[in-house]
Amino acid sequence: MNERNDTNQEANKVINKHVLWAMGAGLIPVPLLDIAAVTAIQMDMLKQLSAIYEVDYSAAQGKAFAVALTSSTFARVGAVVVRSMAKSIPAIGTVVGGVSMAVLSGASTYAVGKIAKEVFESGGDLLNVDLESAKAAYKETFERGKQFVSNLGQERKRAQDVFQALERLNQLREKGVINEEDFEAQKQKLLARL
Repeated sequence: MNERNDTNQEANKVINKHVLWAMGAGLIPVPLLDIAAVTAIQMDMLKQLSAIYEVDYSAAQGKAFAVALTSSTFARVGAVVVRSMAKSIPAIGTVVGGVSMAVLSGASTYAVGKIAKEVFESGGDLLNVDLESAKAAYKETFERGKQFVSNLGQERKRAQDVFQALERLNQLREKGVINEEDFEAQKQKLLARL
């Protein structure tokens, strides 16, 4: 039971790390390079998940699995390409295109990872998966992925706010406005918000 829990936690860490990388890749300002980068990130994630679950992996299987899942969401490839190409519009295009691609990339990577994890946990592999069931599960998981990505953004903002407050608190301590005891008490309150 403990080993299964460790495997589950390790797999979730791999997925979460790759979601963050995919979000970063979605911000790449070069049109279409972002899509290629996200695909490479998803392939790496599948390879790492396969290793965790001790399942054979090939790049061809990983790519076929990811493309089969994401094709339903990206059937509107034109919309994805437009988002990517929007980045070429100076200033506003980079921001709008980048943000929408970051969310889309992160949510897609989350869904691919979670579905692969479910397949591996059930004893399956990427070659012999019921793609129709996986595609249906992907659609629902993609929506959860959008919420997950949104929550990551909120957590990052909260952490930035806390660290900025700690920085200001430290400045007050250095100026002698507050003493060490007050600094420690306030610091603990701020850190509890993380």
